Amino acid sequence: MNYIIIGFTLDLIGKLLVSFTAIAVHHRFLNEHKIDRRVFASMKLEQKIGIIGIILIIAGYFLQLPGKIHI
Repeated sequence: MNYIIIGFTLDLIGKLLVSFTAIAVHHRFLNEHKIDRRVFASMKLEQKIGIIGIILIIAGYFLQLPGKIHI
């Protein structure tokens, strides 16, 4: 499989994960109006998903890079 296609796919999945976690945190605060253990637990999970998303974005970038550089 082509590294560029894998890079674009990882980039897309990473951006979706980061976007999802940002929306989820805001949604939780709007609905809960308080911070308790359940909210903290879900925020920690969403934080981990966000970090995975960032790692996928970075990995996708490096996999796409060889296709952009012509030596």
